[in-house]
Amino acid sequence: MTEFVRTTITNHIGIITLDRPKALNSLSLDMVRAITTALLAWRNDANVRAVLIHSSSDRAFCAGGDIRFFHEAGSTTPLRGSALLEDFFTEEYALNHLIHFYPKPYIALMDGIVMGGGMGVAQGGESNRIRIVTERTKMAMPEVNIGLFPDVGGGYFLSRVPGQLGTYLGVTGEIIGAADALYAELADVFVPSTELPALLAMLASTSSDVRDAVAEFAAPFKAQAASSSSRLAAQRAAIDRHFAHDRVSAIAASLAGDNNEFAQKTLAVVQKRSPLMMCVTLSQLRRGVNMSVADCLRMERTMVRRSFENGEVLEGIRSVVIDKDNAPKWHPASIEEVSDSMVERFFEPAWPAHAHPLRDLS
Repeated sequence: MTEFVRTTITNHIGIITLDRPKALNSLSLDMVRAITTALLAWRNDANVRAVLIHSSSDRAFCAGGDIRFFHEAGSTTPLRGSALLEDFFTEEYALNHLIHFYPKPYIALMDGIVMGGGMGVAQGGESNRIRIVTERTKMAMPEVNIGLFPDVGGGYFLSRVPGQLGTYLGVTGEIIGAADALYAELADVFVPSTELPALLAMLASTSSDVRDAVAEFAAPFKAQAASSSSRLAAQRAAIDRHFAHDRVSAIAASLAGDNNEFAQKTLAVVQKRSPLMMCVTLSQLRRGVNMSVADCLRMERTMVRRSFENGEVLEGIRSVVIDKDNAPKWHPASIEEVSDSMVERFFEPAWPAHAHPLRDLS
């Protein structure tokens, strides 16, 4: 294992604890490898009937990938370690695929911040996932804010949420809470943070199917995160109308023509994000809706290679975590300047199919 990932088996449940609190459990390559190693070891282990992944901290489940590492490695030569950046994304996306198709129940306790790579290790597949949120959950795919796109399978899971909610979340990178996550079908049950010790104690002792046990435990708290308290539910009609367009320029124009407070606030957000990467993200989501998990991850692996070639992500990370001036110099500077050829470049194959790093995913 690694100093930032702890594993144990309790009551036939494999428990993965993310323990890098000072970095909000941002994923390093070693952490990706440690999680993968545990899941592979437990996959065919008859002594393990389910997996639980959670955090040692109440501030964050996982804030994403280690973007300081992305900036450092993406700015250096292979001699100085940039090859590790290639390894990180290849192995992270392979882990996302492993989780999606894991043959045992996969419980993700998404307490606190859940962003980017954190979503990748939490979403799971339709047949195995049990995604728990609390009142402290702050969920987002905020990559457009750093000149990237919603990866780790975002092209798959965001494109499959109801209506245009996934488009809204991917293109704006906005943060949502528990009720929103449940409404958007990015979470399954709500448990108050005060009840988490009791939930873990229950899992440590129950002999029932863990999916049934978690659902039964959470049932009394359902009303605390009802759709009536969801901002996404309240703005669903507006979101579906504005984000149904297939060009970001059309989305922005639609928002600009709506005097509603939500539309104007959303327009202000869009005007701050990377114009290029919003357009790339929209294209990613429109393509992803008709793709398999494996094909989405292969597409995103190509996209991330193109992203570091382009350099927009390095400028975004610089502005947010290196210089912290929050004044990125996006290229192009406006949505109107983004051409179709600029967007298409992100989807051009970086390898022949037989040499793609994720060619073996099925």
